[in-house]
Amino acid sequence: MFWTFVATVFCGLGAAGIALGIRAVTRKKAPKWIIPAFAGAGMLGYLIYMEYTWFELKQTQLPDEAIVVSTEEYGAPWRPWAYVVSQVTAFTVLDTKSIMVDNPDKNIVRFSLYRFEQSYTDAVTQKMYLLNCDTRELVPLKGEKSLDTRALRTLPEDDQLLKLACDQ
Repeated sequence: MFWTFVATVFCGLGAAGIALGIRAVTRKKAPKWIIPAFAGAGMLGYLIYMEYTWFELKQTQLPDEAIVVSTEEYGAPWRPWAYVVSQVTAFTVLDTKSIMVDNPDKNIVRFSLYRFEQSYTDAVTQKMYLLNCDTRELVPLKGEKSLDTRALRTLPEDDQLLKLACDQ
């Protein structure tokens, strides 16, 4: 976050420098207000760029055994540009190294899912899950052995997580 702040300030200073150059070229006939306007536009432009490239940057930092299984996109009133072109604000990753057969007779697998969320400081959460490949039921684990049955859900037949976890 600190380096994002520093980069944002420098983008603002650079854009303000461009505006100063415009005023110098026009022999100060360009209005003075273009300097803070350019600075603000430069900072806003950099922050928008960072928001839209966040997902691709995080994907490049993932190891080969981590596969993105879902993404979340949404707009917000304080980000009106996201209503025009949606941006990925969170995604879920399956750690394929963590997949293990929990109960071979019932075709149940256990694995780790990581959820990355874009915020002021990037948030990452990890949870273990059990998946019944026959009934497509996915349930998170609480601790080592207990199941969080309130969060039980059935995956659709074409779900990427189902295909990746059960085809191991």
